[in-house]
Amino acid sequence: MFSLKQELESNTYPGRGIVIGRSADGKKAVTAYFIMGRSSNSRNRVFIKEGEGIRTQAFDPSKLEDPSLIIYAPVRVLGYDTIVTNGDQTDTIYDGMASGETFEQSLRCREFEPDGPNYTPRISGLMHVEGGKYDFAMSILKSNDGDPDCCNRYTFTYDNPKAGEGRFIHTYVGDGNPLPSFMGEPTKVDIAGDIDAFTEMVWNALNEENKVSLFVRFIDIETGEYETRIVNKNQ
Repeated sequence: MFSLKQELESNTYPGRGIVIGRSADGKKAVTAYFIMGRSSNSRNRVFIKEGEGIRTQAFDPSKLEDPSLIIYAPVRVLGYDTIVTNGDQTDTIYDGMASGETFEQSLRCREFEPDGPNYTPRISGLMHVEGGKYDFAMSILKSNDGDPDCCNRYTFTYDNPKAGEGRFIHTYVGDGNPLPSFMGEPTKVDIAGDIDAFTEMVWNALNEENKVSLFVRFIDIETGEYETRIVNKNQ
């Protein structure tokens, strides 16, 4: 298991990232989603609440350039399922599962983002909390080592995750031109502290220049009730 704090501190530009796991006391399903930016367009964003989820919004609408890949709903809730993604595939998963498809099936019509030469991976997570039981899944859709002619699709599922343990997936290995895509399985990381301590740790560990917004949710596995924290660099 790796230290989530060290994983974040050692990477100046992981891009967008999803952490899903279980609290150290075993009582809460945990997720965090963060966004970062290098361009003024990417940095001109905040998270706002929308229903049981959140949406990205331009902090200064007058400076908004291309909204196609930066304005979306990263988090939506469908019954006992919480969907967390780095793009508008949140809606694809929501609509697919509402019509009877599985998490994996719903993503078969999507691929990486059309932002060559980066071809940013689409990363997604699904948390299912029902009747005192909890499992989650993660997905990444990425180009074939930078070749956009092939989309590589990977889904990882985790039944009854252990207390204090999570998985971390993000879009980029680090900074670069083009940006190198995430490789391998989601990283096993520690989940420590209550929601406020965890939120503070993640936010402080992200690169100060590049971080933009952070969403954290702790869901009570027995009751389904949840707490949410949102941190925006733009105030």
